[in-house]
Amino acid sequence: MKKSRLVIIALFFVTIFYGQNQTIIGKWKTIDDETGKAKSIVEIYEKSGKIYGKVFEILEEEHRKKVCTNCSGEDKNKPILGMIVIKGLTKEGNQYTRGKILDPKNGKLYKCYITLESKDKLKVRGFIGISLFGRTQYWYRVKS
Repeated sequence: MKKSRLVIIALFFVTIFYGQNQTIIGKWKTIDDETGKAKSIVEIYEKSGKIYGKVFEILEEEHRKKVCTNCSGEDKNKPILGMIVIKGLTKEGNQYTRGKILDPKNGKLYKCYITLESKDKLKVRGFIGISLFGRTQYWYRVKS
């Protein structure tokens, strides 16, 4: 009887520990899908039950002081460093969806979904209309 309780308790803690490692919350290195180069570090966080991501660091020194001249609304002419680029995603099963992603290069907002491919690899898809018309990037977790 004591052994079975011990096994159940151990499984409980293993499940909790495993579940905590399976989150998109944290810092991610973005990789440009066209060039394959690392561009920035985006910090993904949760606020009021929604998922957001802001540019935490720009890796190319010559781009660190750039502003989003092509953006509209409140993002127009704001520094890209510190800008919120993932906006209002909601968790649905194993995906985060129903939000937007901003491409600071062209200033456009796209529909977005994010899927955790593994604990350290994130699939980020931005699209217009339906998911078929868009781009996918893979981001990699930054180890602290």
